[in-house]
Amino acid sequence: MLVLLGDGVVANVLLKRSKGENSGWMVITVGWGVAVALAVYAVGRISGAHLNPAVTIALATIGSFSWAQVPGYVAAQMIGAFVGAVLVWLAYLPHWRETADPAAKLGVFATGPAIPRAGPNFFTEAIGTAVLLFGVLAIAANAQELARPGELNLSYVFSRGLQPLLVGVLVLGIGLSLGGPTGYAINPARDLGPRLAHAVLPIPGKGPSDWPYSWIPIVAPIVGGIAGAGLFALIGF
Repeated sequence: MLVLLGDGVVANVLLKRSKGENSGWMVITVGWGVAVALAVYAVGRISGAHLNPAVTIALATIGSFSWAQVPGYVAAQMIGAFVGAVLVWLAYLPHWRETADPAAKLGVFATGPAIPRAGPNFFTEAIGTAVLLFGVLAIAANAQELARPGELNLSYVFSRGLQPLLVGVLVLGIGLSLGGPTGYAINPARDLGPRLAHAVLPIPGKGPSDWPYSWIPIVAPIVGGIAGAGLFALIGF
């Protein structure tokens, strides 16, 4: 759900003869925010809505998640991201041939820097993911502080009803504020799964999958996520 709607909005903006062609960054960031919110609504009650290896690893690092479950969760995240990317390819099947620019085709699936500089690109992805983890933990902490008047458990209402929407708003804010330099992967599976799909799918004129850059949206979000979760735990809100 996350990648289907997230990469789908990028395809809508970048691919030729799409109804949303050239509709811009605002559309992309809103689309990704909605994608995150809906994905959290879909699976939050089942798995805690771990859509992101950086989230899973960061929570395990601060003791909020079992390390034994990390490999299975990361594998599921990667599979889901790959399948979502394949569905986007199918949804926009006639448009790949109409789009001449290989960079636009890759941009549907994977992130890339506006100005290629490994150090700044790494820092941008790390700080964006740190904000994501800090924000997610702050949103979740608010649910625990709500009172229970009578028989109404407001913390339950908040965590199930409002929290997914607020996480989507958080991702929208990160995209609007910090997404410009690199396209804000802030999620290793979100970038690597679709990048693998780009590499193997029969997309006409697709060009290379930019593997030399691919380590940054894998490693930087993990580093940033651990930093953001660690900072939240250290402050002790």
